[in-house]
Amino acid sequence: MEYLFPAVMLVSVAAIGLYAITAYNGLVRARQMVREAWSGIDVQLKRRANLIPNLVETVKGHAGHEATTLQQVTEARRLVEAAPADNVQQRAAAEGALGSALGRLLAVSEDYPDLRASENFVALQASLEKTEADIQMARRYYNGTARDLNTRIESFPSNMIAGQFGFGPAGYFEIANMADREVPEVDFSQQG
Repeated sequence: MEYLFPAVMLVSVAAIGLYAITAYNGLVRARQMVREAWSGIDVQLKRRANLIPNLVETVKGHAGHEATTLQQVTEARRLVEAAPADNVQQRAAAEGALGSALGRLLAVSEDYPDLRASENFVALQASLEKTEADIQMARRYYNGTARDLNTRIESFPSNMIAGQFGFGPAGYFEIANMADREVPEVDFSQQG
């Protein structure tokens, strides 16, 4: 009997230690998944940013007097490039502004039939649309990994391990501008 208490204590300490190691490794794995997911978003955002100069030049060639819209796209791209790559909130805000500016640029193209007929413009627009779809997919994946990490960090008892080793929550890549979340209103009544 006298050896039973120390044995129970030893098994308890070993179980707690094993749980701590498992919880720590799970947090590390979740953090790495968030970093990998952010890298996927970053690749797609850079791909989109690389398409923009060609798109702007193509529009300039057909609709040069839309200087304000072209300037807004160029400025928004500059802000994206200036945003810290590892700051999700700042990057999301800059990317949201760029997305809005691109939307305005593509809307302007509707007024120029020769621009819409340009093979270069059509190819750039198709590449941009594919990239936007890839960004959305990467964003959903990133937000899922951020959710998983944040759940581990906030759940008991892994929150004690997270706090002890400095694991912080991951920010979500969300649309900052509430107007961008609204569904556009389509009105066919004025078409002739």
